[in-house]
Amino acid sequence: MSYLTKEKKSSIFTEFGGNAANTGSIEGQIALLTERISAISKHLQANKKDFSTHRGLMQLVGKRKRLLTYMSKHNLTGYRQLIEKLGIRK
Repeated sequence: MSYLTKEKKSSIFTEFGGNAANTGSIEGQIALLTERISAISKHLQANKKDFSTHRGLMQLVGKRKRLLTYMSKHNLTGYRQLIEKLGIRK
């Protein structure tokens, strides 16, 4: 059973990217990565010795960080709205 179904992905891209077909939008990609990061974090709380999943989580966090940096340079107001909506950053 996959934690991220097609319907869930399309709802994320509809909410953040404008429509379900806009899978290339930076906002949608960041929201999707945030969803995956939270699911993997829950998995790692139960499975503390799953080191390969931990490595994958660190890669996803790095990818999201790079996308957020790009977005902050090119669309600062959109960046601020996105981090507020997703609840990331302090």
